[in-house]
Formats: sequence, structure tokens, C-alpha cells
Amino acid sequence: MSVQTILKVERLTKSYATAAGPLTVLREVSFELMAGASLAIVGPSGSGKTTLLGLCAGLDRASAGTVSVAGAELGRLDEDGRARVRNAHVGFVFQNFQLIPTLTALENVLVPLELRGEGGRETEAEARALLGRVGLGERCEHYPVQLSGGEQQRVALARAFMNRPKILFCDEPTGNLDGDTAAAMVELVFGLNREKGTTLVLVTHDLELARKCQRVIRLKNGAVVSDEAVQAEARA
Repeated sequence: MSVQTILKVERLTKSYATAAGPLTVLREVSFELMAGASLAIVGPSGSGKTTLLGLCAGLDRASAGTVSVAGAELGRLDEDGRARVRNAHVGFVFQNFQLIPTLTALENVLVPLELRGEGGRETEAEARALLGRVGLGERCEHYPVQLSGGEQQRVALARAFMNRPKILFCDEPTGNLDGDTAAAMVELVFGLNREKGTTLVLVTHDLELARKCQRVIRLKNGAVVSDEAVQAEARA
């Protein structure tokens, strides 16, 4: 793997045992992504998009094949090792936000660095600045139940960037949002991606959103059926 490659996927396969026999949801997927690039993964429901995203982020183990993130081959690591890779290099924005309900917006954003044993005034100031960047500077002390779905999604985005990730995975980042909030979320994700040089990988059903990325991979029945670069003018 070259220094510039942030994510490398080789012949990645995922199967589950069922009463009727093995169910294969991902079939020998391979691709490589350079640092700072943006990639959309599209396809119909059940095509393996979210499964692929979880495997790339080290949230699950593959049945066969390999995933390497920032030079670390995830299959060679135990759960603690994969967690260290995630904490050091990965941000993840989930469809259902996964905020901790007993923590304020500010405390939720601080969680990744607290897990690394980092803290202090500078860290808190950075978290407040990120919440301000996503339009929630006045909502730092609010709990998730006091925030709308769109606001919770923005807290999740700030938390993901608080980790200073080399690569950010987003699972349907606009799927639960209304039109105006979704547009604002897209602007934030790509704006922060450009500003910080973070590699972006997103799963989406929204083809217009997908074409804002530099590259689009289409899955069907767990396999890659197309892998195309997007013209620069389409991303403008």
C-alpha cells in the first residue's frame, strides 16, 4: 500500500449462516481510495452498501478478503486493535445518530478524545468551535432529547470531525432529514472534507448527492457492477 492510499479493499466477502445455508451479502469487492478523495457507494436496498461501510470502518469482520485503513490490515487485529484504529483514524456518522442520551451536545462531541485520554480547555474550545461550525453554538448544553433530528445529525457530524479522522464514513447522511436540513448537511460534510482534507466515504440512495463525490461505486446483489469517476462539473 502506498503512503497516499488511505483505504484498500481486496476481494472482500461477507456471509452469514442461516437455516437455509450461507447467505452471502457481499461478494469479492475490491477498490482502493487515495487520501483526501470522496467516494459514494450506491445501489438498491439489500445490495450490501451498509455492510461494506461497516467492514471498511472495522465495525464488523469479513468472511474473506482484506480491508486496510491507514496501513493497518483490520483482519489481523482483534476487537481492541480495530477499536484503536477507529479511534486514531476513523469518523463515522450513523443513520440513527447514536448520541449518548445522558450527555449534552458538547459532551457527546468530546467523547472520542476522552476515549483517547485527551481533554482540557483547548479540547473543549475545539468542540465548541465545531458545534458552532455546524450551527449549534447556542445548543452546547442541550441533551439529545432537546434537539431535533437535524440538530442531532449535526452533533454527530461534529463528533465525527472532533476525532480528527483521516477518513469519514457516512451512512445515508441525509436519509432522515428534510430538504433544507439535508442541503445544509451536504454543504457541511463536503465543506469540512475540503477544509481538513479528510477522505469521505458515504452510502446513499440519493444519486444527486453521490455525484458530488469524485467517484461512485454501484453495488448490486453484493457485487460491484460499476466504478466510475465523476466529472468535475457534475460536482460543482
